[in-house]
Amino acid sequence: MKLQTKITLLFVVISTIGLVLLNASIFYFVSEFNFEDFFKRLEARVNLAAEIRINPNKESLAYEQVRTRYLEKLANETEYIMKLDTNRKPVYKKAIDLPDQFYDKILTQRKARYTEQNHFYAGSLFKIKGQKYIVIVAATDPYGFKELEELKKVLLIIFVVSIILTYVAGTIFSYYTVQPVRGIIKRVKNISANNLHMRLDELKSKDEIGELVLTFNNMLTRLETAFETQNNFVSNASHELRTPLTIISGETQLLLKDDRITDEARVSAKTILQEAEKLGHILASLLGLAQTGFDGKKQDWQKIRVDELVIEVAESAKRIDRDSVIDIDFAALPDNAALLYTYGNSNLLQLALSNIVLNACKYSDNRPVTIKLSADAFNITINVVDMGIGIPVDEQQKIFEPFFRASNTGQFKGYGIGLPLTQNIIRLHKGTISISSEVQVGTRMQVTLPVA
Repeated sequence: MKLQTKITLLFVVISTIGLVLLNASIFYFVSEFNFEDFFKRLEARVNLAAEIRINPNKESLAYEQVRTRYLEKLANETEYIMKLDTNRKPVYKKAIDLPDQFYDKILTQRKARYTEQNHFYAGSLFKIKGQKYIVIVAATDPYGFKELEELKKVLLIIFVVSIILTYVAGTIFSYYTVQPVRGIIKRVKNISANNLHMRLDELKSKDEIGELVLTFNNMLTRLETAFETQNNFVSNASHELRTPLTIISGETQLLLKDDRITDEARVSAKTILQEAEKLGHILASLLGLAQTGFDGKKQDWQKIRVDELVIEVAESAKRIDRDSVIDIDFAALPDNAALLYTYGNSNLLQLALSNIVLNACKYSDNRPVTIKLSADAFNITINVVDMGIGIPVDEQQKIFEPFFRASNTGQFKGYGIGLPLTQNIIRLHKGTISISSEVQVGTRMQVTLPVA
């Protein structure tokens, strides 16, 4: 889930919780206010009923006129008057069937309220001329309940509309919030090992986004320094070691041409020359490995036709190893020749493919090696299949590590640098390289390159 979507959902969830609490609070307080107002109106009628009904007199007549003139009759309004008799238990006889707790509260607290659905009851205890009376007034409040139902509908509509507006506002808010991050991602995607000198545009703001950009730039500076240091060390070391190595090889060759040396010394000189040549190959591979890494600028790519490149690699491998048998399979080539082109450096790609093909020839004792080429709308695939010694399963993931050699390659010469160099070159061309192998059956190396 994208960050923008997460922010939007979080914004909507928080707003929804807030709206639910707000609407619930509004409904609760309005209903409480309505109930409280209605109960006060009932209690006023309880007092009037006590004045009018219990001990009628002239003042009672005045109360009756006031009630008739100024107080509206409530819906289903009913009065109940009960005289208490202390000689019996309970001291009252229920005039209306209500819970005992309601009557007990009247006796203990002189006043009580009770509601059941839309029926409201208010009761009070009165003492008039030495006698105690319980007066209860009951009524319904259809208008109040109707108002609450209308309020519920209004709040529901407001809630739905608010959620929609919140979602729209959250989407806009998250879009502009994540926009700087989106810009950073877009710029970071353009930075690779080929252009580590590039930096993100620093923001004037001192917020977390500005701090993130600064952190990225500092990280890129450290990476650039590390790559440059590694590249310079390997390049300089390779160059510096070549001079004394050339002198050793030259002097050894001169020594071998001298007829005065003994046979024993000649054997030693030949060993020195062979090891010097091995060291020369190692230095050349190390230099190539360094050159395929960071060079501080974009490589100068050109369009390369891969089928022609494969033919050149096969011919080159046959010149180096004259006993090799290489079969090229172009049966799966597409009809559209444009799908056979990729962008890259021809020399580097030829070096990478040559390493794979020469390894296949070497480790299969010159049994047939097949190079199969295929392509689709997006990728060009090169498969190099041999029938050689294979690679143990637990060692297949290590073959791209510099100087690593499989445990079953002891009888073959090698330095463990060819495949790491090949992998670097393929990665440099935005491709992939994979391997599948079985001991004593053979190995398949697959290289995938993007179509130009």
